[in-house]
Amino acid sequence: MSNCFFCDIITKKMGIKIGIIVQRYGLEINGGAEYHARLIAEKISKYFEVEVFTSTALDYITWKHYYPETQEIINTVKVNRFKVKKEREPEKFGRIQHNVFNNEHTFEDEIEWLEQEGPYLPNLIDKLKIREDEFDFYIFFSYRYYHSYYGIKRFRKKSILVPTAEHDEVLYLRLFKDLFNLPGAIIYNSLEEKEIINRVSGNYTVLGDVVGVGSEIAENFFPEYFREKFKIRGNYFVYIGRLDENKGVPELLSFFMKLIEENKIDFTLVLIGKSLIEIPDHPKIQYIGFLEDKEKFDALKGSEFLIIPSQFESLSMVSLEAWAIGKPVVANGRTEVLKGQCRRSNAGLWYTNYNEFKEIILLLYKNDELKRKMGINGKKFFEKNYSWKVIENKYLRILNKLKKFEF
Repeated sequence: MSNCFFCDIITKKMGIKIGIIVQRYGLEINGGAEYHARLIAEKISKYFEVEVFTSTALDYITWKHYYPETQEIINTVKVNRFKVKKEREPEKFGRIQHNVFNNEHTFEDEIEWLEQEGPYLPNLIDKLKIREDEFDFYIFFSYRYYHSYYGIKRFRKKSILVPTAEHDEVLYLRLFKDLFNLPGAIIYNSLEEKEIINRVSGNYTVLGDVVGVGSEIAENFFPEYFREKFKIRGNYFVYIGRLDENKGVPELLSFFMKLIEENKIDFTLVLIGKSLIEIPDHPKIQYIGFLEDKEKFDALKGSEFLIIPSQFESLSMVSLEAWAIGKPVVANGRTEVLKGQCRRSNAGLWYTNYNEFKEIILLLYKNDELKRKMGINGKKFFEKNYSWKVIENKYLRILNKLKKFEF
């Protein structure tokens, strides 16, 4: 028996079939829009027939061919892979992007930027056209890619867009102003994302809701095992994610090393994730590298708090995971999404410069009761807004509304 009123309405009476289209897809991809798409595909496959359409790429820098160009089953979901027609040339793409972001340019220049950014998948779009009559809806992840731009323009009201938009230059390209007015519905990650897309595109009449995504939370935690394995002594706070310039990690490292030099503070910064930058050799900075989910949660549970230095996020899944297990979050306040979520949850603090960073770290270093209360608030916030029951029901409501308006 379904625990959702809408499940019975949609699945039993209408038999909906959904295609999910995303730039990359695989068990090896454990973050970002691609992981978001996989979780949604797996969750809604309980209610609908679901197929995924994606590239054969694993590397998002070049879109180099990696997976077989075939159909496979991943966690019960059928996945169709298409080889990228031309890989990205990073230097060439960098020149094109610099021109589009910094100089006067034509609409054709933006189209070239879109194709060079990749993944360039006209073969995937062709397959969606051939099989269009099989599917009730296509859900496109990430507005800024070739598959979403051409897919939404082609399928319009059959399309549902999950934009995963960040407040950056791409959002203001002429390419996308009209795009946000075309789909049947838009599923936003945050209030801030919805507000900025509404403002940029004027798409106030397009059906939409702030939904986000849930997360797979571990049930048991062994933080002492994590400490012992990686020889971590004393209190630590943790960064989890890709270590690169776009994620604000170099600034975090600079701020933390300056704080250590200025104050006698017995805190270690633990870094978890694949690194694309050089990590300083410092006794209070410990780089762990990539961890599987189980150990990641052990690390998070044993930490004092999670830090997120990125300036560009549409939704931070790791912040939701931290709140789900009762840990506070410290975020870069120049990211409106994270600042807004910290404010609404009463479970996070934010900084915009070094002095604010220092005061927050020192405050949390000394105040266990504050961390405890923030952790309680975060858990309540997660359960109210981001539990899977809440997320699934929001998807079902949107699909039910769309199905009532046959196109």
